[in-house]
Amino acid sequence: MGYVVLHIEKAAGTDAAMSGHVERRIAPANVITTLTYLNEELVEFPKGVTNRTEAIQHRLDNAGLERKIGKNQVRALRVMLSGSPEDMKRIRQAGQLNAWAKDSCGWLQKTFGKENVVSAVLHLDEKTPHIHATVVPITRGERRKAKLEREKNARSGKRTYRTKKDRPRLCADDVMARDKLKAYQTTYAEAMAKYGLRRGVEGSEAKHISTQQYYREVFVRKNEIAEQVENLKEQRQTLTVDIAALQAQREAVRSELTQPRREIKTDKLKGVAVDATTKAVERIGALFHDPKPARYEKQIADLRDAIEGKDKDIKSLQREIATIQAGHDKEVADLKQEAQQVIKALMRVDDLCPYVKGLLKWENYCKNVGLDKEGTRALFTMQPYRYTGELHSIRYNHTFRANDIVLQLKPDKDGPSGFRFTINGKDGDEWFKQQRKEFYQKIGIDIEGTKSLGKRM
Repeated sequence: MGYVVLHIEKAAGTDAAMSGHVERRIAPANVITTLTYLNEELVEFPKGVTNRTEAIQHRLDNAGLERKIGKNQVRALRVMLSGSPEDMKRIRQAGQLNAWAKDSCGWLQKTFGKENVVSAVLHLDEKTPHIHATVVPITRGERRKAKLEREKNARSGKRTYRTKKDRPRLCADDVMARDKLKAYQTTYAEAMAKYGLRRGVEGSEAKHISTQQYYREVFVRKNEIAEQVENLKEQRQTLTVDIAALQAQREAVRSELTQPRREIKTDKLKGVAVDATTKAVERIGALFHDPKPARYEKQIADLRDAIEGKDKDIKSLQREIATIQAGHDKEVADLKQEAQQVIKALMRVDDLCPYVKGLLKWENYCKNVGLDKEGTRALFTMQPYRYTGELHSIRYNHTFRANDIVLQLKPDKDGPSGFRFTINGKDGDEWFKQQRKEFYQKIGIDIEGTKSLGKRM
Protein backbone atom coordinates (compact mmCIF):
# COMPACT_ATOMS: atom_id res chain seq x y z
CA MET A 1 0.00 0.00 0.00
CA GLY A 2 1.62 3.22 -1.17
CA TYR A 3 1.30 6.85 -0.15
CA VAL A 4 -0.57 9.84 -1.53
CA VAL A 5 1.47 12.79 -2.74
CA LEU A 6 -0.01 16.21 -1.97
CA HIS A 7 2.18 19.29 -2.22
CA ILE A 8 0.94 22.87 -1.90
CA GLU A 9 3.04 26.00 -2.32
CA LYS A 10 2.49 29.69 -2.86
CA ALA A 11 3.02 31.14 -6.32
CA ALA A 12 4.69 34.48 -6.98
CA GLY A 13 3.02 37.14 -9.10
CA THR A 14 1.09 35.81 -12.08
CA ASP A 15 3.10 32.54 -11.93
CA ALA A 16 3.72 32.73 -15.68
CA ALA A 17 6.72 30.39 -15.55
CA MET A 18 4.65 27.61 -13.98
CA SER A 19 1.93 28.21 -16.58
CA GLY A 20 4.52 27.55 -19.27
CA HIS A 21 5.46 24.26 -17.58
CA VAL A 22 1.85 23.13 -16.98
CA GLU A 23 0.73 24.00 -20.53
CA ARG A 24 3.95 22.50 -21.97
CA ARG A 25 5.07 25.69 -23.64
CA ILE A 26 8.24 24.99 -21.64
CA ALA A 27 9.11 21.25 -21.56
CA PRO A 28 11.66 19.94 -19.02
CA ALA A 29 14.18 17.23 -19.96
CA ASN A 30 12.18 14.40 -18.35
CA VAL A 31 9.11 14.99 -20.55
CA ILE A 32 8.38 12.59 -23.43
CA THR A 33 7.20 15.11 -26.00
CA THR A 34 5.61 12.43 -28.20
CA LEU A 35 3.14 11.72 -25.38
CA THR A 36 2.25 15.32 -24.53
CA TYR A 37 -0.99 15.06 -26.50
CA LEU A 38 -2.25 12.61 -23.83
CA ASN A 39 -2.28 15.38 -21.20
CA GLU A 40 -5.80 16.42 -20.23
CA GLU A 41 -7.45 19.59 -18.93
CA LEU A 42 -9.71 18.55 -16.04
CA VAL A 43 -11.24 21.99 -15.39
CA GLU A 44 -12.99 23.85 -18.17
CA PHE A 45 -12.05 27.51 -18.48
CA PRO A 46 -14.77 30.20 -18.42
CA LYS A 47 -15.86 31.60 -21.75
CA GLY A 48 -13.23 33.93 -23.19
CA VAL A 49 -10.43 32.46 -21.03
CA THR A 50 -7.78 30.53 -22.94
CA ASN A 51 -5.04 29.67 -20.44
CA ARG A 52 -4.09 29.23 -16.79
CA THR A 53 -2.77 32.76 -16.25
CA GLU A 54 -5.98 34.29 -17.62
CA ALA A 55 -8.04 31.91 -15.48
CA ILE A 56 -6.33 33.17 -12.30
CA GLN A 57 -7.02 36.80 -13.21
CA HIS A 58 -10.61 36.01 -14.24
CA ARG A 59 -11.33 34.53 -10.82
CA LEU A 60 -9.82 37.55 -9.05
CA ASP A 61 -11.82 39.95 -11.21
CA ASN A 62 -15.12 38.15 -10.55
CA ALA A 63 -14.78 37.19 -6.89
CA GLY A 64 -16.27 40.38 -5.50
CA LEU A 65 -13.15 41.43 -3.62
CA GLU A 66 -13.43 44.78 -1.88
CA ARG A 67 -9.79 45.36 -1.02
CA LYS A 68 -7.17 46.18 -3.61
CA ILE A 69 -4.76 43.31 -4.19
CA GLY A 70 -1.28 44.12 -2.89
CA LYS A 71 1.74 44.08 -5.17
CA ASN A 72 3.38 41.18 -3.30
CA GLN A 73 0.15 39.42 -2.31
CA VAL A 74 -0.16 35.75 -3.21
CA ARG A 75 -2.68 35.36 -6.01
CA ALA A 76 -2.55 31.60 -6.54
CA LEU A 77 -1.47 28.33 -4.94
CA ARG A 78 0.22 25.50 -6.80
CA VAL A 79 -1.15 22.06 -5.88
CA MET A 80 0.48 18.83 -7.07
CA LEU A 81 -1.45 15.56 -6.65
CA SER A 82 -0.04 12.09 -7.26
CA GLY A 83 1.00 8.91 -5.47
CA SER A 84 3.95 6.58 -5.07
CA PRO A 85 5.38 5.83 -8.57
CA GLU A 86 4.77 2.09 -8.35
CA ASP A 87 1.18 2.65 -7.16
CA MET A 88 0.39 5.18 -9.89
CA LYS A 89 1.69 2.65 -12.40
CA ARG A 90 -0.60 0.02 -10.87
CA ILE A 91 -3.59 2.39 -10.99
CA ARG A 92 -2.86 3.18 -14.64
CA GLN A 93 -2.52 -0.48 -15.63
CA ALA A 94 -5.80 -1.28 -13.85
CA GLY A 95 -7.61 1.32 -15.96
CA GLN A 96 -8.44 3.45 -12.90
CA LEU A 97 -6.48 6.55 -13.87
CA ASN A 98 -9.49 8.54 -15.13
CA ALA A 99 -11.45 7.71 -11.98
CA TRP A 100 -8.46 8.70 -9.82
CA ALA A 101 -8.16 12.03 -11.67
CA LYS A 102 -11.89 12.70 -11.34
CA ASP A 103 -11.90 11.95 -7.59
CA SER A 104 -8.75 14.05 -7.06
CA CYS A 105 -10.37 16.97 -8.87
CA GLY A 106 -13.54 16.47 -6.84
CA TRP A 107 -11.54 16.60 -3.61
CA LEU A 108 -9.90 19.86 -4.74
CA GLN A 109 -13.24 21.51 -5.50
CA LYS A 110 -14.82 20.29 -2.26
CA THR A 111 -11.84 21.43 -0.17
CA PHE A 112 -11.06 24.83 -1.73
CA GLY A 113 -14.33 25.67 -3.45
CA LYS A 114 -15.26 24.77 -7.03
CA GLU A 115 -14.94 28.34 -8.30
CA ASN A 116 -11.47 28.71 -6.72
CA VAL A 117 -10.00 25.70 -8.57
CA VAL A 118 -9.30 27.53 -11.83
CA SER A 119 -7.05 24.94 -13.49
CA ALA A 120 -6.20 21.24 -13.18
CA VAL A 121 -4.09 19.42 -15.76
CA LEU A 122 -3.37 15.67 -15.79
CA HIS A 123 0.19 15.06 -17.05
CA LEU A 124 0.72 11.68 -18.72
CA ASP A 125 3.92 12.52 -20.61
CA GLU A 126 6.18 11.88 -17.60
CA LYS A 127 7.11 8.65 -15.82
CA THR A 128 4.59 9.07 -12.99
CA PRO A 129 1.08 10.41 -13.74
CA HIS A 130 0.23 13.51 -11.67
CA ILE A 131 -2.06 16.53 -11.58
CA HIS A 132 -0.96 20.17 -11.50
CA ALA A 133 -3.84 22.20 -10.05
CA THR A 134 -4.15 25.93 -9.43
CA VAL A 135 -6.19 27.35 -6.55
CA VAL A 136 -6.97 31.03 -6.04
CA PRO A 137 -6.97 31.40 -2.21
CA ILE A 138 -10.26 33.25 -1.77
CA THR A 139 -12.03 32.61 1.53
CA ARG A 140 -14.74 34.06 3.72
CA GLY A 141 -15.31 34.71 7.38
CA GLU A 142 -13.18 36.28 10.05
CA ARG A 143 -9.48 36.56 9.42
CA ARG A 144 -7.42 33.99 11.24
CA LYS A 145 -5.14 36.56 12.90
CA ALA A 146 -8.13 38.63 14.01
CA LYS A 147 -9.80 35.54 15.45
CA LEU A 148 -6.68 34.60 17.43
CA GLU A 149 -6.39 38.17 18.73
CA ARG A 150 -10.05 38.18 19.78
CA GLU A 151 -9.68 34.85 21.60
CA LYS A 152 -6.56 36.14 23.36
CA ASN A 153 -8.40 39.27 24.51
CA ALA A 154 -11.32 37.16 25.70
CA ARG A 155 -9.02 35.08 27.91
CA SER A 156 -7.49 38.21 29.40
CA GLY A 157 -10.93 39.72 30.07
CA LYS A 158 -10.49 42.53 27.56
CA ARG A 159 -13.66 43.48 25.74
CA THR A 160 -13.66 42.83 22.00
CA TYR A 161 -16.09 43.13 19.13
CA ARG A 162 -16.54 40.61 16.37
CA THR A 163 -17.04 41.88 12.87
CA LYS A 164 -20.28 40.97 11.12
CA LYS A 165 -18.76 41.06 7.67
CA ASP A 166 -18.71 37.78 5.76
CA ARG A 167 -17.32 38.86 2.43
CA PRO A 168 -14.85 37.20 0.06
CA ARG A 169 -11.20 38.04 0.59
CA LEU A 170 -7.87 36.93 -0.82
CA CYS A 171 -5.75 35.35 1.93
CA ALA A 172 -3.26 32.56 1.23
CA ASP A 173 -2.09 32.48 4.88
CA ASP A 174 -5.55 31.46 6.08
CA VAL A 175 -5.85 28.73 3.45
CA MET A 176 -2.35 27.41 4.25
CA ALA A 177 -2.54 27.52 8.06
CA ARG A 178 -0.60 24.66 9.68
CA ASP A 179 -3.70 22.88 11.03
CA LYS A 180 -5.39 23.11 7.61
CA LEU A 181 -2.34 21.73 5.79
CA LYS A 182 -2.42 18.67 8.07
CA ALA A 183 -6.14 18.30 7.49
CA TYR A 184 -5.64 18.44 3.70
CA GLN A 185 -3.21 15.50 3.89
CA THR A 186 -5.70 13.50 5.96
CA THR A 187 -8.82 14.16 3.89
CA TYR A 188 -7.03 13.60 0.57
CA ALA A 189 -5.70 10.26 1.84
CA GLU A 190 -9.25 9.30 2.86
CA ALA A 191 -10.52 10.14 -0.63
CA MET A 192 -7.72 8.08 -2.22
CA ALA A 193 -8.04 5.03 0.08
CA LYS A 194 -10.12 3.19 -2.54
CA TYR A 195 -7.05 3.24 -4.83
CA GLY A 196 -4.77 1.67 -2.22
CA LEU A 197 -3.12 4.96 -1.20
CA ARG A 198 -2.69 6.15 2.38
CA ARG A 199 -1.48 9.21 4.29
CA GLY A 200 2.22 9.77 4.83
CA VAL A 201 3.72 9.60 8.31
CA GLU A 202 2.58 12.67 10.26
CA GLY A 203 5.46 14.78 11.52
CA SER A 204 7.95 13.23 9.09
CA GLU A 205 11.01 15.39 8.34
CA ALA A 206 10.98 14.33 4.69
CA LYS A 207 10.92 17.32 2.35
CA HIS A 208 9.22 17.41 -1.04
CA ILE A 209 11.17 18.62 -4.03
CA SER A 210 9.79 19.16 -7.49
CA THR A 211 10.85 17.09 -10.50
CA GLN A 212 12.61 20.14 -11.92
CA GLN A 213 14.51 20.63 -8.65
CA TYR A 214 15.48 16.94 -8.55
CA TYR A 215 16.97 16.98 -12.05
CA ARG A 216 18.58 20.35 -11.39
CA GLU A 217 20.31 18.98 -8.26
CA VAL A 218 21.45 15.83 -10.11
CA PHE A 219 22.84 17.99 -12.91
CA VAL A 220 24.66 20.29 -10.48
CA ARG A 221 26.04 17.36 -8.48
CA LYS A 222 27.27 15.67 -11.65
CA ASN A 223 29.05 18.86 -12.76
CA GLU A 224 30.58 19.30 -9.30
CA ILE A 225 31.91 15.74 -9.35
CA ALA A 226 33.32 16.19 -12.85
CA GLU A 227 35.03 19.41 -11.75
CA GLN A 228 36.50 17.64 -8.71
CA VAL A 229 37.83 14.87 -10.95
CA GLU A 230 39.53 17.44 -13.19
CA ASN A 231 41.04 19.21 -10.16
CA LEU A 232 42.35 15.90 -8.78
CA LYS A 233 43.88 15.05 -12.15
CA GLU A 234 45.63 18.44 -12.21
CA GLN A 235 46.90 17.88 -8.66
CA ARG A 236 48.16 14.43 -9.59
CA GLN A 237 50.00 15.89 -12.59
CA THR A 238 51.56 18.56 -10.34
CA LEU A 239 52.65 15.93 -7.82
CA THR A 240 54.16 13.83 -10.59
CA VAL A 241 56.27 16.82 -11.66
CA ASP A 242 57.33 17.40 -8.05
CA ILE A 243 58.38 13.76 -7.72
CA ALA A 244 60.45 14.01 -10.89
CA ALA A 245 62.17 17.12 -9.52
CA LEU A 246 62.91 15.43 -6.20
CA GLN A 247 64.25 12.35 -7.95
CA ALA A 248 66.58 14.59 -9.97
CA GLN A 249 67.77 16.22 -6.73
CA ARG A 250 68.32 12.80 -5.19
CA GLU A 251 70.44 11.72 -8.15
CA ALA A 252 72.47 14.90 -7.78
CA VAL A 253 73.14 14.06 -4.12
CA ARG A 254 74.18 10.51 -5.04
CA SER A 255 76.60 11.88 -7.62
CA GLU A 256 78.12 14.03 -4.87
CA LEU A 257 78.64 10.88 -2.76
CA THR A 258 80.61 9.21 -5.55
CA GLN A 259 82.80 12.29 -6.11
CA PRO A 260 85.04 11.73 -3.01
CA ARG A 261 85.86 8.22 -4.20
CA ARG A 262 87.13 9.52 -7.50
CA GLU A 263 89.17 12.19 -5.72
CA ILE A 264 90.72 9.61 -3.36
CA LYS A 265 91.88 7.54 -6.33
CA THR A 266 93.33 10.57 -8.07
CA ASP A 267 95.21 11.74 -4.95
CA LYS A 268 96.79 8.32 -4.42
CA LEU A 269 98.18 8.40 -7.91
CA LYS A 270 99.74 11.80 -7.18
CA GLY A 271 101.30 10.56 -3.97
CA VAL A 272 99.27 12.72 -1.65
CA ALA A 273 97.06 9.98 -0.18
CA VAL A 274 96.99 11.44 3.30
CA ASP A 275 95.65 14.82 2.21
CA ALA A 276 93.14 13.26 -0.14
CA THR A 277 91.91 10.86 2.52
CA THR A 278 91.49 13.67 4.97
CA LYS A 279 89.64 15.76 2.39
CA ALA A 280 87.41 12.82 1.37
CA VAL A 281 86.55 12.03 4.97
CA GLU A 282 85.56 15.62 5.53
CA ARG A 283 83.29 15.70 2.46
CA ILE A 284 81.75 12.29 3.21
CA GLY A 285 81.15 13.34 6.80
CA ALA A 286 79.51 16.53 5.64
CA LEU A 287 77.27 14.57 3.27
CA PHE A 288 76.27 11.99 5.89
CA HIS A 289 75.41 14.77 8.32
CA ASP A 290 73.41 16.63 5.65
CA PRO A 291 69.67 15.73 6.09
CA LYS A 292 68.78 16.48 2.43
CA PRO A 293 68.84 12.85 1.08
CA ALA A 294 66.57 11.59 3.84
CA ARG A 295 64.29 14.62 3.45
CA TYR A 296 64.00 14.04 -0.30
CA GLU A 297 63.14 10.38 0.23
CA LYS A 298 60.41 11.30 2.73
CA GLN A 299 58.94 13.99 0.46
CA ILE A 300 58.84 11.55 -2.44
CA ALA A 301 57.12 8.96 -0.26
CA ASP A 302 54.60 11.58 0.97
CA LEU A 303 53.85 12.73 -2.57
CA ARG A 304 53.34 9.16 -3.73
CA ASP A 305 50.91 8.62 -0.86
CA ALA A 306 49.10 11.81 -1.85
CA ILE A 307 48.85 10.64 -5.47
CA GLU A 308 47.52 7.28 -4.33
CA GLY A 309 44.89 9.08 -2.21
CA LYS A 310 43.90 11.33 -5.12
CA ASP A 311 43.59 8.29 -7.37
CA LYS A 312 41.24 6.69 -4.86
CA ASP A 313 39.15 9.89 -4.72
CA ILE A 314 38.99 10.01 -8.51
CA LYS A 315 37.86 6.39 -8.72
CA SER A 316 35.23 6.99 -6.01
CA LEU A 317 33.87 10.06 -7.80
CA GLN A 318 33.87 8.23 -11.12
CA ARG A 319 31.86 5.41 -9.54
CA GLU A 320 29.37 7.98 -8.20
CA ILE A 321 29.06 9.55 -11.67
CA ALA A 322 28.51 6.08 -13.15
CA THR A 323 25.78 5.35 -10.56
CA ILE A 324 23.99 8.64 -11.28
CA GLN A 325 24.30 8.08 -15.04
CA ALA A 326 23.02 4.50 -14.72
CA GLY A 327 19.99 5.70 -12.73
CA HIS A 328 19.28 8.39 -15.29
CA ASP A 329 19.71 5.94 -18.19
CA LYS A 330 17.33 3.50 -16.50
CA GLU A 331 14.67 6.17 -16.05
CA VAL A 332 15.04 7.22 -19.69
CA ALA A 333 14.84 3.56 -20.81
CA ASP A 334 11.71 2.99 -18.70
CA LEU A 335 10.07 6.09 -20.12
CA LYS A 336 10.95 5.08 -23.68
CA GLN A 337 9.58 1.58 -23.10
CA GLU A 338 6.37 2.98 -21.67
CA ALA A 339 6.14 5.41 -24.60
CA GLN A 340 6.57 2.56 -27.08
CA GLN A 341 3.80 0.61 -25.37
CA VAL A 342 1.47 3.60 -25.55
CA ILE A 343 2.35 4.21 -29.20
CA LYS A 344 1.70 0.55 -30.03
CA ALA A 345 -1.64 0.74 -28.25
CA LEU A 346 -2.53 3.87 -30.20
CA MET A 347 -1.54 2.18 -33.44
CA ARG A 348 -3.85 -0.74 -32.60
CA VAL A 349 -6.64 1.71 -31.84
CA ASP A 350 -5.98 3.44 -35.15
CA ASP A 351 -6.15 0.09 -37.00
CA LEU A 352 -9.36 -1.01 -35.28
CA CYS A 353 -11.01 2.42 -35.19
CA PRO A 354 -9.53 4.55 -37.98
CA TYR A 355 -12.12 7.27 -37.43
CA VAL A 356 -10.67 8.12 -33.98
CA LYS A 357 -7.79 10.15 -35.46
CA GLY A 358 -10.28 12.21 -37.43
CA LEU A 359 -12.39 12.83 -34.32
CA LEU A 360 -9.39 14.31 -32.53
CA LYS A 361 -9.24 17.02 -35.20
CA TRP A 362 -12.97 17.68 -34.81
CA GLU A 363 -12.54 18.27 -31.07
CA ASN A 364 -11.06 21.72 -31.70
CA TYR A 365 -13.85 22.54 -34.13
CA CYS A 366 -16.47 21.70 -31.50
CA LYS A 367 -14.67 23.86 -28.97
CA ASN A 368 -14.48 26.80 -31.38
CA VAL A 369 -18.18 26.43 -32.25
CA GLY A 370 -19.01 26.74 -28.57
CA LEU A 371 -19.83 23.20 -27.43
CA ASP A 372 -18.68 22.11 -23.99
CA LYS A 373 -17.12 18.72 -23.24
CA GLU A 374 -20.49 17.12 -22.60
CA GLY A 375 -21.86 18.34 -25.94
CA THR A 376 -18.72 17.24 -27.79
CA ARG A 377 -18.91 13.81 -26.17
CA ALA A 378 -22.56 13.47 -27.21
CA LEU A 379 -21.73 14.57 -30.75
CA PHE A 380 -18.96 11.98 -31.04
CA THR A 381 -21.49 9.16 -30.49
CA MET A 382 -22.69 9.89 -34.07
CA GLN A 383 -26.25 10.11 -32.75
CA PRO A 384 -28.53 13.17 -33.15
CA TYR A 385 -28.02 15.64 -30.31
CA ARG A 386 -30.63 18.25 -29.39
CA TYR A 387 -29.09 21.58 -28.47
CA THR A 388 -30.24 24.98 -27.27
CA GLY A 389 -27.71 27.73 -26.78
CA GLU A 390 -25.20 29.74 -28.76
CA LEU A 391 -23.15 28.56 -31.75
CA HIS A 392 -20.19 30.46 -33.13
CA SER A 393 -19.37 30.60 -36.84
CA ILE A 394 -15.65 30.68 -37.47
CA ARG A 395 -16.22 31.59 -41.11
CA TYR A 396 -18.46 34.60 -40.37
CA ASN A 397 -16.90 35.41 -36.99
CA HIS A 398 -20.34 35.75 -35.45
CA THR A 399 -22.29 33.97 -32.70
CA PHE A 400 -25.90 32.95 -33.36
CA ARG A 401 -28.65 31.84 -31.00
CA ALA A 402 -29.90 28.27 -31.56
CA ASN A 403 -33.24 27.00 -30.17
CA ASP A 404 -33.90 23.25 -30.02
CA ILE A 405 -31.83 22.31 -33.06
CA VAL A 406 -30.46 18.85 -33.88
CA LEU A 407 -26.70 18.49 -34.24
CA GLN A 408 -25.04 15.41 -35.64
CA LEU A 409 -21.56 14.37 -36.75
CA LYS A 410 -21.84 11.90 -39.62
CA PRO A 411 -19.12 9.74 -41.20
CA ASP A 412 -18.40 11.05 -44.69
CA LYS A 413 -15.33 9.99 -46.62
CA ASP A 414 -15.48 13.22 -48.65
CA GLY A 415 -15.85 15.45 -45.56
CA PRO A 416 -13.08 17.04 -43.48
CA SER A 417 -11.14 14.24 -41.72
CA GLY A 418 -13.81 11.76 -42.81
CA PHE A 419 -16.83 13.46 -41.17
CA ARG A 420 -19.51 16.05 -41.86
CA PHE A 421 -21.14 18.35 -39.30
CA THR A 422 -24.90 18.78 -39.83
CA ILE A 423 -27.55 20.99 -38.24
CA ASN A 424 -31.16 19.86 -38.61
CA GLY A 425 -30.02 17.34 -41.20
CA LYS A 426 -28.27 19.92 -43.43
CA ASP A 427 -24.65 20.95 -43.76
CA GLY A 428 -23.61 23.17 -40.84
CA ASP A 429 -22.26 25.87 -43.13
CA GLU A 430 -25.70 26.21 -44.77
CA TRP A 431 -27.33 26.73 -41.38
CA PHE A 432 -24.81 29.43 -40.43
CA LYS A 433 -25.28 31.10 -43.82
CA GLN A 434 -29.08 31.18 -43.35
CA GLN A 435 -28.76 32.52 -39.80
CA ARG A 436 -26.46 35.27 -41.01
CA LYS A 437 -28.89 36.22 -43.77
CA GLU A 438 -31.81 36.40 -41.32
CA PHE A 439 -29.74 38.45 -38.87
CA TYR A 440 -28.96 41.14 -41.47
CA GLN A 441 -32.58 41.14 -42.68
CA LYS A 442 -33.71 42.00 -39.16
CA ILE A 443 -31.52 45.10 -39.16
CA GLY A 444 -32.64 46.09 -42.66
CA ILE A 445 -29.68 44.94 -44.75
CA ASP A 446 -30.21 42.80 -47.84
CA ILE A 447 -26.94 40.91 -48.24
CA GLU A 448 -27.91 39.35 -51.58
CA GLY A 449 -28.99 42.71 -53.02
CA THR A 450 -25.79 44.35 -51.80
CA LYS A 451 -23.73 41.68 -53.51
CA SER A 452 -25.64 42.09 -56.81
CA LEU A 453 -25.22 45.85 -56.70
CA GLY A 454 -21.55 45.43 -56.10
CA LYS A 455 -21.24 43.24 -59.18
CA ARG A 456 -23.10 45.77 -61.44
CA MET A 457 -20.89 48.57 -60.25
